[in-house]
Amino acid sequence: MTSRSGHENALDIAGLGLAVGSGENAVPLLSGVSVRVGRGETVGLVGESGSGKSLTARSALGMLPAGARTEGRVTVAGVDVLSAGRGELRDLRRTRASMIFQDPRASLNPVRRIGDYLTEGLRARGERPRAAGERALDLLEQVGIRDPRAAVRRFPHEFSGGMLQRVVIAGALSTEPELLLADEPTTALDVTTQAEVVALLKDLQRAHGTGMLFVTHDLDLAAAICDRVYVMYAGRIVEESAGAALFGSPAHPYTRALLEASPSVHGDRAVIRAIAGHPRSLADAPAGCAFRDRCPQAAGDCAETVPGLGSHGPSLVACLHPEGAAS
Repeated sequence: MTSRSGHENALDIAGLGLAVGSGENAVPLLSGVSVRVGRGETVGLVGESGSGKSLTARSALGMLPAGARTEGRVTVAGVDVLSAGRGELRDLRRTRASMIFQDPRASLNPVRRIGDYLTEGLRARGERPRAAGERALDLLEQVGIRDPRAAVRRFPHEFSGGMLQRVVIAGALSTEPELLLADEPTTALDVTTQAEVVALLKDLQRAHGTGMLFVTHDLDLAAAICDRVYVMYAGRIVEESAGAALFGSPAHPYTRALLEASPSVHGDRAVIRAIAGHPRSLADAPAGCAFRDRCPQAAGDCAETVPGLGSHGPSLVACLHPEGAAS
């Protein structure tokens, strides 16, 4: 299936490398990251804090650290993001890609009314004020905001966290983007509201055929809503698989450790085991596999070779000794 821009994938990241600093002081933040999101597909990106998930998502909008040096390719609906100028990036963010951030209150100006927030992007695209206002009311109704005409006159502090996240979702979908980047969109919400927001995202995604990259720490949530999942560690993709296969039979030791460290809503993890050690600083990345100091399966060759992604059953795994491999 192709998008309205004529491209099959809403997002195509290939071999993305990103570093800050120069010379001996250069710090690699991402290395060889490849992620794709098809039209209408939900793709998960999971891993511990500091693994590079949010930075990967932000790269799709050209939201990179000042002075960052990049290699590889980032394409959103046919737009080459890494080489795009300011004007092209502005148009991309207005018309083809949107992002929902973790904290909805940080996304809104506290002294501007909700109606101003929702109509600003529409008017920048050329819609007349009256049409933009009607569109804002329709969006609020779609995301379940009662009495939209009253809501557009209110300020952000007058909404609960769950309602405000619905407003932010309405804003993100106002341009019917081909790519939606959801960066921990439910973390600050209670469990019931989380479920409502996720269901809303999925319904609106299906209605518009939008591709969604869903960044989360919640592995059960990723398993429930994602068609495919990427697992990140220390700025690299270490496993890619269909959601059911990944959580049913994880191949990378890190993926298995994440699952064992996560409580399950189904109660099928009797013992929760913390992952030994701590993630290494990206500024102090070791030679070889970055996970080896925390890995129960590490062997001598893990200190010498950085594993690349290779086929292992239904998954792609960056490991010299994946789960289930013949010894």
